Amino acid sequence: MQPNRYLNEFYQSYDEDLRLTTRHGSVEFLTTMRYLERYLKPGDRLLEVGAGTGRYAHALARRGFSVDAVELVEHNIELFQKNTAPQEQISVVQGDARDLSAFSDNQYDKTLLLGPLYHLYSFEDKRRAIHEAIRVTRPGGVVFAAYVISDGCLIDEGFRRGNIDVADYLKRGLLDPENFAAHSEPKDLFELVRKEDIDALMRPFAVKRLHYVASDGCALLLRDEIDRMDEETFRLFLNYHFAVCEREDLVGITSHALDIFQK
Repeated sequence: MQPNRYLNEFYQSYDEDLRLTTRHGSVEFLTTMRYLERYLKPGDRLLEVGAGTGRYAHALARRGFSVDAVELVEHNIELFQKNTAPQEQISVVQGDARDLSAFSDNQYDKTLLLGPLYHLYSFEDKRRAIHEAIRVTRPGGVVFAAYVISDGCLIDEGFRRGNIDVADYLKRGLLDPENFAAHSEPKDLFELVRKEDIDALMRPFAVKRLHYVASDGCALLLRDEIDRMDEETFRLFLNYHFAVCEREDLVGITSHALDIFQK
């Protein structure tokens, strides 16, 4: 399958690596890696679906893991290959998260789905991607699935920075006038959800949720303040974030969330 034209045009010019390497953006990366490290074991085989330019896949390969990657956008694959170091046990192929038929059942110890669910707009498509990730993961293996969360994005991009015209979004039906839930389409680039949507999405799957994490918490709301922090203060902020990122009263105020579950 080919990416829709909106997605293809977006990733031709967007620097995903830069997003995760700015100080405020690194909170999401460091949080995800922290949870990965809880479950990774020597000799694990890893699959990253929707690997982008390989920020996570390369980091894991450079720690000695064997990583297979799937990416839909050709431009991202070119950058992925360019960034591959000779010593990495890593491969990348073009493919769609909804169809991993090139991979056999129960093949991987850990499966990462850290991007595709950002860009799938129906329950059917999202469930197909999750089903495929579970299928290729061995029994007892762990799947890491990331989402874009509507409230953090609305507060940051809308009310704080003004990149979203909230009144216009309400007028055009992109936000529910009663509860401000988002309604996204492919031309909007990102599917914005809430935890209750993720809970409903996961209901048919016989898996065990291990963690539900606000992976960047309030980091984007504090981007200017975080970028000005000295190293000691930033480390203190990270320790605070790690301490509260699973608290039920705070997990909704985030721009990204990580759902971690065991097959």
